[in-house]
Amino acid sequence: MSISCRVRAGFYRMTFLTQTRTLQVMSSFPGSVERLPHDRSDLLWSGGSPTKLLVESADRWGSAMVADDCYNRRSETRGQGEAVVIAKSSGVICGLLVVERLLSKHYPSCTIEWNIEEGDSIGEGARILTIRGECGGILQSERVMLNILGRLSGIATNTASWVSAAGNIDVASTRKTGWGLLDKWAVHVGGGLTHRLNRCDALMLKENDISAMSKEGEEPPDAIARIVSGLSSDSDSFTTVEVRDSHEALAAARAWSQERGDRVVIMLDNMGPASAVEVVSYLSEEGLRERCILEGSGGVVLESLSDWSDSGVDLVSSSGLNLGVAPVDFSLIIGGGEFGRSP
Repeated sequence: MSISCRVRAGFYRMTFLTQTRTLQVMSSFPGSVERLPHDRSDLLWSGGSPTKLLVESADRWGSAMVADDCYNRRSETRGQGEAVVIAKSSGVICGLLVVERLLSKHYPSCTIEWNIEEGDSIGEGARILTIRGECGGILQSERVMLNILGRLSGIATNTASWVSAAGNIDVASTRKTGWGLLDKWAVHVGGGLTHRLNRCDALMLKENDISAMSKEGEEPPDAIARIVSGLSSDSDSFTTVEVRDSHEALAAARAWSQERGDRVVIMLDNMGPASAVEVVSYLSEEGLRERCILEGSGGVVLESLSDWSDSGVDLVSSSGLNLGVAPVDFSLIIGGGEFGRSP
């Protein structure tokens, strides 16, 4: 089956499962949020196909890795051959599109037959793919191809663990990425939320932005209230205000509710689950909880998710989904033979 058919089928299946989970989870959200704006995956995959944004990112990263891997060095290996890629550890597979783009642009003499779909769970020993073509092309593509599959599958696998541990809240990535949009895609494949894809994708007022816009002698809550009140009602996909305590959170929520009809994302930066509980209580007392999407961020680790799930926030965000993640281990074997089995 071709990559377009396999990825499309896998994506639809994965999307259905993700949407089903989302509907089940959203019904129990403290803020009764019907849909979180942090899911920007439609900008990466739309209408059953990868978007230009995702394809161009895949091509840029693939070309950079090939350039770093002695692409211009001539292979002394001749003749046609085939090889299989075997999983040496379990996980969630991710990176099919990126590998296909890699081969089509840099190793066009090689073709791939996939035994899995994007987002599949795989076990140790699973046969992932068979690659056929010029032996030189197979050998030259080996390391880059395995690096792509290993890293992206590692992120998807880790994200799936976070999603499972998060219970009734969602988890989102941050803009702290190693491979840019490819990291975001892998988080999505693992069941997490992409968050904004780049600085221009959504408005976020962070501590430095607020400090830069503050007047001399102005207290942080007052500055936040003034800045939020002055925001224009443009077409930003969503707006996030970073706060450091309950006073700043209330200032942001009050100002927003007076000016706008939609919800504002209030990011509780390094406040912890206990402080989040207080913020939820204060917002509820003033009738503002329904006007906010509460995001816990800063210092969020896998082990703290159970506390966060009981804190009243709608989601948490963490670079722990994609940074410092162990890759899924793969191996390419020329000839294949009896090695490998179907996942």
